[in-house]
Amino acid sequence: MFTQDDFSVFTIEGLENRMQAIRQQIQPKFQYLDEKFIQELAPLIHHELPIHIAQHRRRTTYAPESTWSAMGGDARGYKKYPHFQLAINDEFIAMWLSFIDNPEFEKEIAAAFLVDLDCINSLPADFVLSPDHTVNKVYPIADIEVEKYVTRFKDVKKGELQLGRIIKKEDELLARPEAAFAFMLETYQLLVPIYQKANQVRTRVKY
Repeated sequence: MFTQDDFSVFTIEGLENRMQAIRQQIQPKFQYLDEKFIQELAPLIHHELPIHIAQHRRRTTYAPESTWSAMGGDARGYKKYPHFQLAINDEFIAMWLSFIDNPEFEKEIAAAFLVDLDCINSLPADFVLSPDHTVNKVYPIADIEVEKYVTRFKDVKKGELQLGRIIKKEDELLARPEAAFAFMLETYQLLVPIYQKANQVRTRVKY
């Protein structure tokens, strides 16, 4: 499980030094946890979820302020697909269902969500939404007008949508690894119906 030392990685100065710490310290945890998650999710999803761990290869100067792994897509990549994501920055760990970087059929997926906003609004009160994966800012679903953000995802070219939960670095849950894992897994399980709805839209539009 993640520890306080993992959050400290994002205080390391310099691209190469921080990336070395990410590779040595965080990425093995992504691999370990993701393998467990996809094993548990398989009976619900009925298809393979490939694991992709962000390598940040395009960065040449600035060190990443967050890092993540994705579960979903195909062997080549994940961004054009709905996918589950496990992310960490200097403030929190996030478990997401992600629609980022102009995924395929985003307008059709967003339109389906707008017809049935209850699929999102009915998530537990501690779920949050992020409209931009590059910014460490989240909004509690219970406190916002979800329709506005889903509409933005549909209409704005760079609009994104991430739904999930976070664990703040000061949360005592991290001191109980088994409980933290159960909380993470439950988050993904609760997101499966939305993931399936998005994939049904993809299949209908594509074929």
